[in-house]
Amino acid sequence: MIGTLNALVDHIEQNLGESIDVAAFAQRHGTTEYHLRRMFSSLAQMPLSEYIRNRRMTLAGAALAAGEPNLLDVAVRYGYGSAEAFGRAFRAVHGVSPAEVRRQGGPLSTQSTLRFRLSVEGGTPMDVTITERPEFILTGHAAQVPLIHEGVNPHIQAHIAAIAPEEHLRLKQLSNTDPGGILAVTADLDPDAPEGSMLTYLHGVAVESGTVLPEDLDTIRLEAGVWAVFGSRGAFPEALQKVWAATATDWFPSNPWRLRPGPSIVRYLEFTESHASCELWLPVEKA
Repeated sequence: MIGTLNALVDHIEQNLGESIDVAAFAQRHGTTEYHLRRMFSSLAQMPLSEYIRNRRMTLAGAALAAGEPNLLDVAVRYGYGSAEAFGRAFRAVHGVSPAEVRRQGGPLSTQSTLRFRLSVEGGTPMDVTITERPEFILTGHAAQVPLIHEGVNPHIQAHIAAIAPEEHLRLKQLSNTDPGGILAVTADLDPDAPEGSMLTYLHGVAVESGTVLPEDLDTIRLEAGVWAVFGSRGAFPEALQKVWAATATDWFPSNPWRLRPGPSIVRYLEFTESHASCELWLPVEKA
């Protein structure tokens, strides 16, 4: 995967003025667009689409600062069909208009070309189980919340706090299949989504397919498939977030599995205000 990501970076550099077909690139390299985008954003700490835009605007800014006279020529060179669309993207990256840069030479932001490397120093120990599950249903109470990469998500906290204690008990009584117990489910997140993007968070349980459910609950139906289950123990949420990051930096690059579309599930085994023992369930398929 590290080699594929570096090949993708090279492909982007060679085609900054063209439409970059990530799906076709992924197919040529024996993977999927979904997995490729997820791994890129996890390791680069930015979505692939944002990196492509930033690289285009870096070179466009340098061209304008060097005195390129025709704004539309620069826009077209870096993949934009109009000066207006180019100007919006340019200001989003640099904070100033193309005209200001042409007059004053800056200020400009720079996105360096990325290079991915796999380091074996200080790797996170991974407790992983591969399990195949028949189709099942996730059910509970869902809410739309923004994606936050680090620390506690206050929007999720508020959603859980609004659920009555007796409702937690009702959910636990419904649980009848693995992963057992109360679950934290993240779904409907684009693999290229930046921080702040909206996602579906479901506080609920897993039940067997065919289970009759109360009509007031939200549901997510999952097809049969394979799941990688990562153990996490330690300070919450730091230990879990560290394991989540290590799946991209350590585990997926070293194992013959890739992510498939589907929600991520956190199963809490033991939980206090500052410490948690839990499992992270990720949907996977053979690479």
